Amino acid sequence: MTAISVQAQRLLGQRRPRRSFFESFIRTLIIVCSALAVVLSSVSICDGYWLLAEDRLFGLWHFCSIANQSRPRCFRDLNQAHVPGLPVGMGLARSVGAMAVVTAIFGLELLMVSQVCENIYSRRKWAIGSGLLLASFFLSSAGLLGFVILLRKEVTLISFTLMFWCEFTASFLFFLNAVSGLHINSITQPWSQLREF
Repeated sequence: MTAISVQAQRLLGQRRPRRSFFESFIRTLIIVCSALAVVLSSVSICDGYWLLAEDRLFGLWHFCSIANQSRPRCFRDLNQAHVPGLPVGMGLARSVGAMAVVTAIFGLELLMVSQVCENIYSRRKWAIGSGLLLASFFLSSAGLLGFVILLRKEVTLISFTLMFWCEFTASFLFFLNAVSGLHINSITQPWSQLREF
C-alpha cells in the first residue's frame, strides 16, 4: 500500500496545477489591453498628424499649411515649417515611436506564447514580455516628449489632435500592462514550487 501511495503522489506531482480563474482573467486582460495599445500606437504613428496650431498642422511625416479654409498644402520637407531642428527631431521622434511599436509587438507575442504553450519557461517568457512592454513605454514616451519639446512654442492643451492622444493613451497602457504583468508574475507561485511536496 505504501509503494502505491508513493507512486500516486509522484503522478499527482507531475500534473500541472490549474491556475485560479482570477489569475487567468488578469493575464488575459493584460494581453488584450496590450494588443489595444499596439493598435492605437500603430495607427497614431502611421497617421502622424499630432498638432494643429492655428493654420498649421504638424505631423511626424508631413507639415501642412491651411489657409482660408482651402485644401491643406502638405510638404514632406519639414524645413517648410521654419522651426529650428524640426526635420532631425521629427526623424528621431518617428524612429523612436516605430521602435516602440516593434518592441511592443515582440512583448505581446511572448505574453501570448507563455499562456498558450505552458511549460517551465512560461513565467520567464511572461517576465521578458512584460519587460519589453516597459521598454515600449520608455520609447513611446521619449517620442512624445521629443515632439512636444520641438514644438513647445506652438503647443496648447487644445492644439493636440486625436492621434496625439491615441499615442499618449497607448504609452500609458504600455506602462500599466508592463507593471501589472511583472507584478502578477511576482505574486503568483512558480510551477516548480507547486509541484514540490
